[in-house]
Amino acid sequence: MAKKSAVENNEKKRRLADKYADKRASLKAIVDDRSLPIEERFAATLKLAELPRNSAAVRVRNRCEVTGRPRGFYRKLKMSRISLRELGNQGKIPGLVKSSW
Repeated sequence: MAKKSAVENNEKKRRLADKYADKRASLKAIVDDRSLPIEERFAATLKLAELPRNSAAVRVRNRCEVTGRPRGFYRKLKMSRISLRELGNQGKIPGLVKSSW
């Protein structure tokens, strides 16, 4: 199991990213729009910089939903390789067949 504090910090970042997603997207659209005057784009850049750093989706780490492990993560299953193996051996993942010979 991962540290509870690390998992909670990640959840806090996820909530912040969801909260500011629309505002961040609209400001980024203004910054990327080359048809707008440079002053307006620069003002949007400054507003974007004022937002909390942890509100960026890039700061959220993919973690296993079972154990919280940050490495060896399968996006499709939302779990780590170790959890996948354990649950697969127990027959709890439908469609997963363990091959061994």
